Amino acid sequence: MNLFRNVVFVAAIAGLVAGVVLACMQAYATVPLILKAEVYEKAGGGHQHEHAAAPANAAGGNAMSSAAPAANSMSAATPASAEAAAPAEDEGWAPADGLERFAFSVLANIVTGIGFALVLVAVSEFAGGIGNWRQGVFWGLAGFAVFTLAPGLGLPPELPAMPAADLMQRQVWWWATVLATSAGLSLIAFRKSLPLAILGVLLIVAPHIVGAPQPDSFETPIPEGLHHQFVVAVTVTNLVFWLVLGAIVGVVRGRVTGTATSLRDSFA
Repeated sequence: MNLFRNVVFVAAIAGLVAGVVLACMQAYATVPLILKAEVYEKAGGGHQHEHAAAPANAAGGNAMSSAAPAANSMSAATPASAEAAAPAEDEGWAPADGLERFAFSVLANIVTGIGFALVLVAVSEFAGGIGNWRQGVFWGLAGFAVFTLAPGLGLPPELPAMPAADLMQRQVWWWATVLATSAGLSLIAFRKSLPLAILGVLLIVAPHIVGAPQPDSFETPIPEGLHHQFVVAVTVTNLVFWLVLGAIVGVVRGRVTGTATSLRDSFA
């Protein structure tokens, strides 16, 4: 019970700090680009595009996403004739632009940050734990590679009005890529064996050889330059998020354990 309590405590502090940092970065880096894309979306006929929150992070992008994670609400285009024939439907409640939207973004990112921190702390404890902020930075880089970089190579973050493949297919590929990348990195980092290292590399590249699901059409009113800026912004903000998360986990864990060698032996 003591171990569980300490894991949750470390993850809560790290997730809180990293989530707030991510929300602030998104407010200046990704949200303005999303608002620009919504202008193009409305100009193109108000098309909505179905897009689930990234398993990983709102900042992470896709399936996470780039959770990845800034996942967006998008749906397939509706023919103009159908829109004219059908009555207007209630789109449901959504936070108002400005402070309310920012507050909900902060809350969502904190919850996401705590979730990722729990994974980071739990996995790192099996490898001896994160001893300090420097080790935390390396673990953060690993988390960034697993949850943002590798999935983003096949499913880059999407803006409103951009086409996307079937949601279920994207989620399956996203999770398969995360699991394969994490397993591959573990074999390379923790198993001092050339055959296992080769197997690790094969696991990392396998999802990309198979290929991510793609939409039937790539037509979109979103300018290519705007999408490129968004991909860069999401990638950079997620990198900072993971570095902060790993570093804070290392600092807080060091304070919690004190002279103990692991969270199991410490008393918060």
